[in-house]
Amino acid sequence: MMSQIPIILSKVRQADVDKEILRAAIIAELDAVNMYEQMANMTDNAHIKTVLLDIAKEEKTHVGEFQEMLLRLDAQQKEELAHGREEVEELVGKP
Repeated sequence: MMSQIPIILSKVRQADVDKEILRAAIIAELDAVNMYEQMANMTDNAHIKTVLLDIAKEEKTHVGEFQEMLLRLDAQQKEELAHGREEVEELVGKP
């Protein structure tokens, strides 16, 4: 689990600091999703499972919020995300 930002922000260009903060936040939220879903799969207690999966769902919303902010700040990220979607559609078709 992550407890520190995985980069040294003082070594990042000032223009990129906010983007790096958002990326670190996305990593932290995805880490939380994985942890809560793994714990939910480990327990036999239906109440605990329900709460863990609900919290994991909330963390996924947080990922979306941070991603939206990142896409507003980083045009290249937005462009490459679209390219990735196109490549997947070419490989496996549209959902």
